[in-house]
Amino acid sequence: MYKTIIIEDEYHLREALSIMLEMIAPDKIQIIGYAESADEAAKLIDRLQPDLVFMDIMLKNGTGFDVLQKISHRKFHLIFTTAYQEYAIRAFKFSALDYLLKPIDTEELKIAIDRISGLKERFFEEQQISELSHNMHKTPQRIILPTQEAMHVVKISQIMHCETSGSYTTFYLNDGKKIMISKPLKNYESILLPPDFFRVHQSHLINTQYIVSYSREGMIEMENGASIPISRAKKEAFFKLMREE
Repeated sequence: MYKTIIIEDEYHLREALSIMLEMIAPDKIQIIGYAESADEAAKLIDRLQPDLVFMDIMLKNGTGFDVLQKISHRKFHLIFTTAYQEYAIRAFKFSALDYLLKPIDTEELKIAIDRISGLKERFFEEQQISELSHNMHKTPQRIILPTQEAMHVVKISQIMHCETSGSYTTFYLNDGKKIMISKPLKNYESILLPPDFFRVHQSHLINTQYIVSYSREGMIEMENGASIPISRAKKEAFFKLMREE
């Protein structure tokens, strides 16, 4: 059972989330407390030491970021809840943090619970929170790539290309480093966008700034020597992008 705290400043949303959790995960979730302000939330987390926290970003007298700066107990799974869309989604994905959009969808909530059930560690990194706070207000310049060994903070401009295999994606950086993470390429196609990035093939996403040459036959040579195919379905859009640059 995950001892769970819900931090949300709107009563009806707190109640709705509580009911949903009781319906979909009665054997996994034990709700032990609620808070609606930043000060109250910080005190509650340190006093009850939960395993899981659902955290709204905007709270009474502060934000979720304020709460996280105040607490000493940090060994818990963290899932943000937010009403913001588009730019907020990109911010969360760049920061590699879990989030749910309000109004919360039952199936998305179930997926989130199942995901944390498969994780051994119950903590989040300071760097993730710092990056999220920054990315909520400015265009992201860095991305966090989580592996079993570490949280890799990578400048977006360092990414030369990405290659996917099943549910894994390998990032190739301009210093020769490779980082493999256990997420499919589609998770990153939605945030690494044209004109700098382009998915030229089902298995490949490239940074167009590192292209050395490309052929009409459909092959791209990258600065690191990699030869990457362009799929038939992507040829027209890719050539058009190259003409516009």
